[in-house]
Amino acid sequence: MPKLTRIYTRTGDDGTTGLVGGQRIKKNALRIEAYGTIDELSSVIGLARTALADVKRTRPVQDLRRAHEVAAELDRWLAWTQDALFNLGSDLATLPKDRWEGMPLIGPADAQALERAIDRAQTDLEPLANFIHPGGAYPGAFLHQARTVCRRAERLLITLRDNEAISDDVVRYVNRLSDALFVWSRWINHALDQPEALWDAKTAPPS
Repeated sequence: MPKLTRIYTRTGDDGTTGLVGGQRIKKNALRIEAYGTIDELSSVIGLARTALADVKRTRPVQDLRRAHEVAAELDRWLAWTQDALFNLGSDLATLPKDRWEGMPLIGPADAQALERAIDRAQTDLEPLANFIHPGGAYPGAFLHQARTVCRRAERLLITLRDNEAISDDVVRYVNRLSDALFVWSRWINHALDQPEALWDAKTAPPS
């Protein structure tokens, strides 16, 4: 693990940044944009976890007991997700030739774990017959925001893969994560008894 003994280095003042292998590339390079967006995604998930902590701090009266259980289980999944995203970002910051033995990488089991989490959460949810608006309680709203950032990260990764070697496992994981974030947002909103606002295609402005 790197020791962050000095936060500012001045080496990036020329608009470049360093990859793990020591190469200097421009800060607006697609690879940097991709792992920067992964970092942004983790930050939004951090906001969701902060909101979940508020739920867990409330007194667990009977009508909130299920919300406490869901918040605790969901927080464990989000903690794992943030660790996985750090591994993913580290992978993107390392050119394939500079990888080392034992380097933490996203693999097939990670997407499979998300599929299990999705199936688990959906056992508490009614099937959707329409699109819903992002929102609800703070944890759910932040997870909706995380989902949109995750989709943007996926688009960047696919573009990057068109030009450089990117693992299919990474793209698959991020795709599955966006699905999980959507289901998790519905799950915590349901546990907190927050109704879902359905899309009204025939909407009209307020009178």
